[in-house]
Amino acid sequence: MSEKKNVLLRCEHLVKEYPVDRKRSVHAVSDISLELYEGECLALVGESGCGKSTLGRTLIRLHPSTSGKIFYKDTEITSMKPSEFAPYRRQMQMIFQDPYASLDPRMTVHDIIAEPLVTYKVCENKEALKKRVLELMDAVGVPGEFLYRYPHQFSGGQRQRIGIARAIALHPSLVICDEPVSALDVSVQSQVLNLLKDIQAEYGLTYLFISHDLSVVRFISDRVCVMFLGKVCEIGDSELIYREPLHPYTRFLINAIPVADPTLRDTEKPLLQGEIPSPMNPPAGCRFHTRCPYATERCQKEEPALRPVKGRMVACHHVGE
Repeated sequence: MSEKKNVLLRCEHLVKEYPVDRKRSVHAVSDISLELYEGECLALVGESGCGKSTLGRTLIRLHPSTSGKIFYKDTEITSMKPSEFAPYRRQMQMIFQDPYASLDPRMTVHDIIAEPLVTYKVCENKEALKKRVLELMDAVGVPGEFLYRYPHQFSGGQRQRIGIARAIALHPSLVICDEPVSALDVSVQSQVLNLLKDIQAEYGLTYLFISHDLSVVRFISDRVCVMFLGKVCEIGDSELIYREPLHPYTRFLINAIPVADPTLRDTEKPLLQGEIPSPMNPPAGCRFHTRCPYATERCQKEEPALRPVKGRMVACHHVGE
């Protein structure tokens, strides 16, 4: 893409740590700087516990950052007071992973979708509110006659559609999709993914799509950001990274994608070896070096910088040399 891209959200040297006791902390996000462009879908990928969800929630201030800066367009929002942040918070919504846990079982579909509209006083009266809720239900494919049903009366896919309707109710600019299809049956996943793509086009949304499923990510993302133990390993255009992954960890992740070809069923794939580091005590140097087959003494001592290589950013001493 040669045209100039407008930055919607960016962070600089963002850090998020969770204290365990007086001396120890979980290093969930460690010195991450990245940009999210208007209208794109940036996917955060990596294995469980690498900090994907924490980064997404910290970017929209659901979790307070430990240090670093967050900017919405050109305005720093890192330490705004709640009253100052409210107009920006309205522009940032979230679709949660578990559609069973993210909806209040005591509220009807009408009340769930109407809640953000009532909070921000969007509708003039009850009639306008009901009309808007029905419009949102129609947009996500939930029949209007289910308006006063409760969450337990819906399937997982329908619940996630209700969660999507709630997320887009305020016409946000950014939606954080935190593994939105991982709790759904495979047959339902494609329906929800297609819905997300349709809604993005219709509403002009920007997505930060968090997932560990690289086949899902390939379908929906414009760019991919690969994380390992709180650090960015590689970030770049989706097709470029899938076609030619450069970081060793990215290559392992892509090699692990199942291939629907029975003739390749017995083909041996390289497996990650070595010790899995603890986020409470991350290793010095490159955090991936304890599992990397190419690690050298330099990797153990010196942390690689994220630098441009072949049209993307990579943090590896041995790439591009």
